[in-house]
Amino acid sequence: MPAADALVELDVEVAPRWAFRLQSHGGRDGVLRARDGVLERLLHVEGAPVWISVRQLRRDLVVFVARSRSRDAAGEGIARMRFALGVDDDLRPFYERFRTDPLIGASLRREPWLRPARRPDPFEALAWAICEQLIESDRAAAIERRIVISFGRRCRCCGLRDLPSPPALAALAPAELCAVDLAAGRALALIRAAREVARGRVDVDPAGDHERAWRRLRTIRGIGSWTIDSLAQAGQGHHDVVPAGDLAYRKLVGRLQTGDPRARVEEAEVREYFSRYDPWAGMAALHALRAAFTRAARGLPLAA
Repeated sequence: MPAADALVELDVEVAPRWAFRLQSHGGRDGVLRARDGVLERLLHVEGAPVWISVRQLRRDLVVFVARSRSRDAAGEGIARMRFALGVDDDLRPFYERFRTDPLIGASLRREPWLRPARRPDPFEALAWAICEQLIESDRAAAIERRIVISFGRRCRCCGLRDLPSPPALAALAPAELCAVDLAAGRALALIRAAREVARGRVDVDPAGDHERAWRRLRTIRGIGSWTIDSLAQAGQGHHDVVPAGDLAYRKLVGRLQTGDPRARVEEAEVREYFSRYDPWAGMAALHALRAAFTRAARGLPLAA
């Protein structure tokens, strides 16, 4: 990033459209930093680095500050972080419709600010979804940290890091990703997905043609429904999408339907179960999982 006197600083005050609490922790992949109540993130807008900080001063006031080479880049960086944090999402219709629901109502009333974790760049969501396929979360986070450190971008001024760009990942050899513990099949899938995005054949932008992008990505070996669902929810803002292949949801629905804590169902059954909450199926699934954890911690049975 250029010297401080060469930067443009942009401050934006935002009143959240619905109950909101700024997260107090950073990211396990090492790109989001949290300290003293402030979130900090390095992003890149058309190659230009943008340093973003976010602080919540009051229940109804969140302040975004961006520094970059241009006002446009700073503004786009703030827009991406607003999307990632969901500060502009109006969840009142979801709350009003389901606040008395026997499964998720208590969770909604207790934590109305709960939102799915999102990424400021949809390619991040895609890349990390590929890395997180069928492995433990701790191991996936360690792989992601290694990718960021080995191939990502770092700001010498603020010390923050960003993921490697799609062209940078596309240029890697599979062996380089295997060297950071990514499985060979996933390394190939990640490189091929990066090439599709870098060459403009897949547009994963939240404003793009999502169905077309998903179809194209599904032609890549190693990218299936769970990866696409994760991209849709975490990278493109779909509240109606449930990552139905996630083991946590398959176990949750299995237990809700049978009462057996060891039961598991297939993806289709997860989607069918949460279809009653359309177009908020993804939000409902998140609250259902949170409600299950809360009740288990209290030694209570799950609601049906």
